Amino acid sequence: MQKGFSCLAFCLLALAAVAAAQDNKAKDERKTVTQVLDHTVSSTESEFVSAADAMPEDKFEFAPSTGEFKGVRSYGEQIKHVAAVNYMFGAAILGEKVPVDVGDESGPASLKTKAEILTYLKDSFAYVHKAVLTINDKNLVEPLKSPFGEGKVTRLSLATSVAAHGFDHYGQMVVYLRMNGIVPPSSR
Repeated sequence: MQKGFSCLAFCLLALAAVAAAQDNKAKDERKTVTQVLDHTVSSTESEFVSAADAMPEDKFEFAPSTGEFKGVRSYGEQIKHVAAVNYMFGAAILGEKVPVDVGDESGPASLKTKAEILTYLKDSFAYVHKAVLTINDKNLVEPLKSPFGEGKVTRLSLATSVAAHGFDHYGQMVVYLRMNGIVPPSSR
């Protein structure tokens, strides 16, 4: 009987140790607002930059021109637009003036090559990361001036808009890639 009791006590202690370890692991896995938002930007960046890079340079001017597509942005213009708006989101989060030429949300007209456009895009994500890393529990929903005219927004809404806006244009880019016989990297 004493042997059975000792075995039971040992099993209970082992279970308690496992439960305590899992509890500590769960506490260690808790992410901050900053980490969650930065991870979202990283995920968007990964998908968007790989799609941007997938189109050959000679197709950066491609834009569907028939039917409902008439007058849409070219592939390169889609990328410059997202990068320009990234800079606007980042500047608003930081309370700064936009540090680069964003045109009228279209990006600089002077950027023509794939390499120039991709550099502008990657730099815009670096700037957004810098901005998102300043977000915390205290300033998350503090009202800020909207970068798009009148009204107020929050850092949370701006940070999440990076993904929403980026993936809106990512979807259009996927269509452009497929129209050119290119399988998007995320589909491979």
